[in-house]
Amino acid sequence: MTHDVLSLSVLVFLPLVGALLVAATPKQAAGLQRGITLLTTLAVAVVGVALCLRFDGSTAAVQFGEAAPWFTLPGGVPVHYRLGMDGLSVLLVGLTAVLGPIVVLSTWGHIHERVKEFMVWLLAMQTGMLGVFVSLDLILFYVFWETSLVPLYFILGIWGGERRLYATIKFFLYTLAGSLVMLVAVIWLIWTAGTTDVMRLLDVGAGLPLETQLWLFAAFALAFAIKVPVMPFHTWLPDAHTEAPTSGSVILAGVLLKMGTYGLVRFGIAMFPGAALEAAPWMMALGVAGIVYGAFLAMAQTDVKRLIACSSVSHLGYVVLGLFALTEAGLRGSLLQMVNHGLSTGLLFLLIGMIYERRHTRALDQYGGVAAVMPVFALFLVFAVLSSVGLPGLNGFVGEYLILLGTWQASPWMAAIAVTGVIFGAVYLLMATRKLLFGPLVHSENKALTDLNGREVVLMLPIVVLCVWMGVQPNAFLDRADGSLRDVQARVERARHLRTASIEVPPAHRLEIEAR
Repeated sequence: MTHDVLSLSVLVFLPLVGALLVAATPKQAAGLQRGITLLTTLAVAVVGVALCLRFDGSTAAVQFGEAAPWFTLPGGVPVHYRLGMDGLSVLLVGLTAVLGPIVVLSTWGHIHERVKEFMVWLLAMQTGMLGVFVSLDLILFYVFWETSLVPLYFILGIWGGERRLYATIKFFLYTLAGSLVMLVAVIWLIWTAGTTDVMRLLDVGAGLPLETQLWLFAAFALAFAIKVPVMPFHTWLPDAHTEAPTSGSVILAGVLLKMGTYGLVRFGIAMFPGAALEAAPWMMALGVAGIVYGAFLAMAQTDVKRLIACSSVSHLGYVVLGLFALTEAGLRGSLLQMVNHGLSTGLLFLLIGMIYERRHTRALDQYGGVAAVMPVFALFLVFAVLSSVGLPGLNGFVGEYLILLGTWQASPWMAAIAVTGVIFGAVYLLMATRKLLFGPLVHSENKALTDLNGREVVLMLPIVVLCVWMGVQPNAFLDRADGSLRDVQARVERARHLRTASIEVPPAHRLEIEAR
């Protein structure tokens, strides 16, 4: 076993080891439990960043791979413990690893009860999320996919707000329904192909008849669309975000939603490129609808946390739009925007959580003039808003530009509609910023607010640095993914060529060719 293989295994299972250590501590030792969790996530961040830095993005080949027999399915199909990293997963692995210690540091402000259980579930969820991004066995992927659902169920249901039970049940039923549909497709695909190796299944799926691809694509895409969420499957998200504790919202927006977009490109597009071409106009339409509807939904909110949650529907609509434009620029922009959204929206949720801990309300009409008493908070909030609206020089700009460019190449009128989302996004975020930070101090409670402390500033600095770095040098990140994105693009172009050829050849001649 090489050092690389060990590092990837450690990356996935180190959080689970940390969870077991936390579980073994005395119930009242909250400080020890927080310390173990923080050290564990810091170690995961170091390993994850090291792997990302050593990753060679010029090739589509799987790196840091590992395979070992696991068990055998009926019919003799072997299932393997198979891990690996490629350009589609490298940035998301880095994002998951970096957000870990940031989320743990944020819990000092809002998790005061049942600390031990919270830390256990938080670490278990990180193992599930990392496992999804590096699993290269379809059964193993599905196990990690479902595993990541359980910790958030408890985090939302136990430490959430007043309507947490409603939000938890709604979230669980939505995502479970999609996962069960995907399971049917997984079983059929494995039974037909006789393998669970994802890299082999990519070729098997691309070679299936178009009608079969469409059914399988629909089953996989439904599960992923719910997780993203793509409109009209988005209704669980505002409730889940609003009721979740701050750390839960950061993980949900930062990583869990990206499992859906990752699944769309890894399985929906790369595995069933013919079906992706057929479904592209419909998926792009859903992306555009999500962009516009999510923006109007956010404008109508008076709860600032719910406003940010609705903005995710709009921002992730861009990701779906860029993916199914099926152009080089669209794919590159979407992958970058997955990370951008995790950083920008994660930072917004952290900041709203910090002021909620002081003021205990999320109603925008209860604020105003906060910048006068919390200037450091105001500085970070304005930065996060500008990052989210896509200010040139910050991370959001490059991703949105590439997505709109790629969409224009595929469908100019969809790009024209989508660009209005940039304007609407600036409207609702800047309006919320004005209501929260500026104007007179009308409410006396706001005059006694204290500014951010050292812990709160320190935990946000890595996100700020990454937002600036990605805005100034986006190729430092895009280069890591280019090899795999070129491979996905090549698969789509082969499917496009086959579709064009089948249309050009008359049916009678096509039957004659097939007979030969």
